[in-house]
Amino acid sequence: MARTHYIAGNWKMNTTKAEAVALAKDLVEQLKGKTNKYMIGVPFVYLDAVAQVVKGSNIILAAQDCAATDNGAHTGEVSCAMLKDIGCQCVILGHSERRHEIGESDELINKKVRKALASGLEVDLCIGELLSEREAGEAEQVCAFQLSAGLAGVTEEQMKNVTIAYEPVWAIGTGKTATPDDAQAIHKFIRGYIAKLYNQKVADEVIIQYGGSMKASNAPELLAQPDIDGGLIGGASLKAETFVPICVL
Repeated sequence: MARTHYIAGNWKMNTTKAEAVALAKDLVEQLKGKTNKYMIGVPFVYLDAVAQVVKGSNIILAAQDCAATDNGAHTGEVSCAMLKDIGCQCVILGHSERRHEIGESDELINKKVRKALASGLEVDLCIGELLSEREAGEAEQVCAFQLSAGLAGVTEEQMKNVTIAYEPVWAIGTGKTATPDDAQAIHKFIRGYIAKLYNQKVADEVIIQYGGSMKASNAPELLAQPDIDGGLIGGASLKAETFVPICVL
């Protein structure tokens, strides 16, 4: 079945407030009327400013993380209620940089997934293997575990608000990219595994993005694969001139 491309930009810990607002304005202008699904993951401190820019546009505003708890005595945390209050519609969870730099566990990621979905936010759940795991032939095993753990307690109905982003950790920010065939093989496995966790209808409808040094030069071949439905873009999302060409494919 034909699936709409879902192109998301993860700005990570980049931009100043002025840069964030300017980039958002450029994207709103250049993506107006385009039919793919678009999202930008903005640093917490600039979400409110960017929300004013993208409001009413076809660009979804996402946070790059959220708390697993409700408002209360949780110093430094940002709750789903706070994110919704300023106009966020989505949250990126389970990113490899949160898993491997911050040390987030699958259990914590799952708590965040369930909290975000219960709060009415869409979730972009990231999964993917390390280079050592791929070389050991464990890529599918790692992805299956992260899917099972991350989606524990998530209902079939809630899966309508879940996107899966496959990001081979060894290809993030390194300039290395999984070959289209390699990426397709894992995406096909992920879709099949979701069918086992839920059913074929959920598997057919779920959007699975590729994340890992996708850029305008390799995006057409990656997005042409039958089970790759979009991209979670890092570095190339920080400038309109490198992000928009991917968005309009």
